Amino acid sequence: MTIKIYSTPICPWCNAAKDFFNSIELPFEEIDVSADEKAAQLMIEKSGQTGVPVIEIDGKIIVGFNKPLIEEILGLNKPENKKDNA
Repeated sequence: MTIKIYSTPICPWCNAAKDFFNSIELPFEEIDVSADEKAAQLMIEKSGQTGVPVIEIDGKIIVGFNKPLIEEILGLNKPENKKDNA
């Protein structure tokens, strides 16, 4: 699994995303778009967005720190992982 986080050093949502991936012990590549103009352009091409974070998981693009969507893509919220309410 390949995870990239396009971010800037002063972005609180970027830090929240990085903290989340660290908490579940998944390695990721951090790409500082404030220091790398080519990476910033690539991020915009992939996401259509100029804001950060943009998270890429195996080619799937998530704009912002959308934890439920990230968990879904990672398979962390599958029904068998949840308690049965029946």
